[in-house]
Amino acid sequence: MDRKIIFAILGNVLMAFTIMFAIPILYAAVISQSLYHVTIFSLTAIIAATSGIILNRLGVNHRRRLPIFETAAALMLIYPSIALIGMIPFLLTGELFIFDAILETVSDATSAGLSLMSSDAPYIFRIWQSVLMWFGSLIFLTTLVTLMPEVGGCFGLSMSLQGGQLFSPLFGQMNSMTQRVIKVYGGLTLLSFALFKLAGLNYWDALLMAMRCISTGGGNFFPARQSYLVEYAAIISMLLACGNFLMYHRLIKTLPPPYSERFDVKTYLKRLRQNIFDNIKTFYGNTEVKACTLIIFFGVMFIFFATMLRDSTLPADDVMTYALFHVVSYISTTGINLFELEHAHDFDKFLVFLTTVFGGCMGSVTGGLKMMRVSVLMKTTAAEIQKTVHPHMITSISVNEKPVPLETVGRILGFFFMSCVTLFISSALLSFMGSQFSESVAISIVCLTNVGILPGIAEPQTFLSLSAAAKLFCALILVVGRVEIFALIIILAKFMAMIRHR
Repeated sequence: MDRKIIFAILGNVLMAFTIMFAIPILYAAVISQSLYHVTIFSLTAIIAATSGIILNRLGVNHRRRLPIFETAAALMLIYPSIALIGMIPFLLTGELFIFDAILETVSDATSAGLSLMSSDAPYIFRIWQSVLMWFGSLIFLTTLVTLMPEVGGCFGLSMSLQGGQLFSPLFGQMNSMTQRVIKVYGGLTLLSFALFKLAGLNYWDALLMAMRCISTGGGNFFPARQSYLVEYAAIISMLLACGNFLMYHRLIKTLPPPYSERFDVKTYLKRLRQNIFDNIKTFYGNTEVKACTLIIFFGVMFIFFATMLRDSTLPADDVMTYALFHVVSYISTTGINLFELEHAHDFDKFLVFLTTVFGGCMGSVTGGLKMMRVSVLMKTTAAEIQKTVHPHMITSISVNEKPVPLETVGRILGFFFMSCVTLFISSALLSFMGSQFSESVAISIVCLTNVGILPGIAEPQTFLSLSAAAKLFCALILVVGRVEIFALIIILAKFMAMIRHR
């Protein structure tokens, strides 16, 4: 095993993580003027930087090509590494105990956002939560276009079907893909920040909401809960997070540049309008986008009419906002809960749970199965039914008018099966550790999909009541859910092979 590659990857992640400490340090120094918090976060930043430098030194002269086992090991270690550094401010201030701090920081970094802190926690820790969520999703996007295609082959091919992207296991050829997703991710964060600022939030609240919604981290922080503008700013931001970030980049690149040697305003506006029209047509012609739109539409309609039938005296606009917000919140696996959804009808809870399992598009920062896989699974089922009725019929699976190879179909079926098995094993182990059956299943689902909470079933208090061993196990499930089950399977298979050879 080439440990140098693992050290190099973890070292680069921690060096990048060090930059993120500038946000809480700036707030503590300028806004709250707390030397205590400046010292704590500065000390933690030094630890992160030192750890990154040491790991980079240990990873010098590593191979330029990524072996599968080392890639899987690095994927499984990235989020625990971030969490071990990220929990230091919680421990030094006594805001959380060690096992709660581990679970909190792992959930934030994996964009689950369990929010185990007390409601009266200092504002700077809300900022730190948001920073961990935003950075964790950024790391997910960069690994999605660099490391994950090497581990789960259907990942890269599925994204290629959508965005015409090519992936390489070579270090030198990963930089361009990383730069693309960073630009799109940063740009969408700025757009979301502008929406929240226009909705009436102050600069820091707008920044925190933008980071939480674009990263699908969520949590229990939501200022101005009675403001329609803030709620719809969150809906738009969460919808953007559901989309394929590489598709966003490809569509933006097709827009004509605002300058040329023979620049003509009229001609430029005409080309720009045509490009925007073509991009909208391409975007909504995408299989995943259509599937996601249909699920959101029918989910909202079902909840709206079911709620109105139960109580026709409710204001229709409030019910529509209630339905739209929660369907978008849970299909994006953000998991922000408004309007006391924990007291909602079981039908509403079931629908938001179902959308959570689906998740957003492949190439997004959402959790869940992803629309690409759901679409392929449904088309495979339909094809098998057709072959049963007409045995001599030749069927093929296509996505966006391109055929999906049987190898990819097989891997998606394998992914679905392994996800189900992981869910059963996780539920069984949590039950063994003392949780009730329904609670164990709910906890496993929210951890594997990275949604964080299921109203009335799995909430922050549910996680706080777990034993220390159960909290550590939940942290492991969160990591497995974020980096896909393939990484864990590869590691386990490698260790089993080593044991057999001995």
